Amino acid sequence: MHYQLYYWPMIQGRGEYVRLALEDAGAGYTDVARAKGGMGAMTKMMETHKGTPPFAPPFLKAGSLVIGQTANILLYLGARHGLAPKAEGGKLWVHQLQLTIADFVLEIHDTHHPLGPSLYYEDQKAPAKKRTEEFWDSRVPKYLGYFEDLVQANRGAFVTGRRLTYADLSLFQIVDGLRYAFPKRMAAFEKRVPRLIALRDRVAERPNIKAYLASERRIPFNEEGIFRRYKALDL
Repeated sequence: MHYQLYYWPMIQGRGEYVRLALEDAGAGYTDVARAKGGMGAMTKMMETHKGTPPFAPPFLKAGSLVIGQTANILLYLGARHGLAPKAEGGKLWVHQLQLTIADFVLEIHDTHHPLGPSLYYEDQKAPAKKRTEEFWDSRVPKYLGYFEDLVQANRGAFVTGRRLTYADLSLFQIVDGLRYAFPKRMAAFEKRVPRLIALRDRVAERPNIKAYLASERRIPFNEEGIFRRYKALDL
């Protein structure tokens, strides 16, 4: 199977969680919108009223299937590429973890756009600062503490135990994204989640992930994506 991934070509965003899974699995895929004419092809896919049109990127074309929503795509890929348990209960558990990560990703985005994405950051600086303080005071400890506790409770190298799942790849992205967006705050917080940081390091050393991170396929973090670095928010 050669997959076609549709996502914005200038950012990591939510598509990066899918890219990490495809890369770790060594799956063949085309990042469609990064090729000539790809943006037009992506728009056409979303504007069709036939079949099962996606609402927004990312979405994945796998043969005749068109699968939207990051967690839904990962549910599909996990079962086919050894990135999720085989038993139904295990599959649903990892899917549940990914949905929790998706909730956290939204809260990360809202630190710099608490009033909504239609406004520029410059139009909501004061609310963003207030939201960021609450985010680091209560939300980061709640979410990252939850995953830290899971790694400890399952007594393994990864969040569900000894075997890596796509949830671990997504947690790698969360840690690296927070390091980019909030280098000072994250450096101070990391001592509270040592197992999660060790998990991140294990993911980074996986051969396919290590090669991907060193390649041009890995789009650098920037101020158009979910993780954005604003000095006023990282005090």
